[in-house]
Amino acid sequence: MSVWLPSAPCSPAACVERRAPTVAVPLAVLRLTVLAVLLLGGITLLPLGGRVPAGAVRWWCRVMLRAAGVRLRFSGAATPAGGVLLVANHISWMDIPLLAAVRPARMLAKTEIRQWPVAGPLTARAGVLFIERDRLRALPDTVARIAGALRAGGAVTAFPEGSTWCGRAQGTFRRAVFQAAIDAGAPVQPVRIHYRHSDGTASTAPAFVGEDSLLTSLWRVATARDLVAEVEVRDAIPPHSRPDRRSLARAAELSAGLGVREERHLTSRPQPAMIRASRR
Repeated sequence: MSVWLPSAPCSPAACVERRAPTVAVPLAVLRLTVLAVLLLGGITLLPLGGRVPAGAVRWWCRVMLRAAGVRLRFSGAATPAGGVLLVANHISWMDIPLLAAVRPARMLAKTEIRQWPVAGPLTARAGVLFIERDRLRALPDTVARIAGALRAGGAVTAFPEGSTWCGRAQGTFRRAVFQAAIDAGAPVQPVRIHYRHSDGTASTAPAFVGEDSLLTSLWRVATARDLVAEVEVRDAIPPHSRPDRRSLARAAELSAGLGVREERHLTSRPQPAMIRASRR
């Protein structure tokens, strides 16, 4: 199995809640319309890449998520200046603007996106670092390019689980990307993403897993009522504070709260189908 391409057992049928409170259809359509306008505006600025002020990027990401009906809560440590590797758990397409709202950074993306019409050339010009996930031989070059971006003082965002999970279950942090931080002598900053209902219980409505389509996920988010996205920024792990990438990945995983599976959510709200899937 590729170090970039692990699989997750989560699927829409097994994991995504079906009886969550929803808003009226006209409001959901309005949310998607405003979101589409904001996305088109953002796409036109992609070729400018790093020349767009960081404050403007953070503002745009927050406005976009609010337009989708998502309330935002940010807490935790400040992000250090200079090169830093931001690592987070991965649940939804919304994770990307959430992390950009913390600190704009170069994203890691699968190399297939480079071939997409319109989106491919635009993301390439925006500074995305592409990963050939099914070619182990490409790993050293990918790690070197990430390390180079960190040495140059840039921030790089990665989702080391390598796949999206539903939010009540999660994967483990793969080690490869952490080698880049070691090589560059850059700190690693773990980030924990939660999606919740207004009453504090976990929500899987934003999950983008398995055979889910982007349109289905967008509609689920747009129709969700009182959806809250929480971003907890943990203290940065200093460079060379761990002897190797294995221990660095484990330290980041524990710091992000992923060292122990969230069984409390599984037991407080039984999901038999999801539990069966997670044991495959």
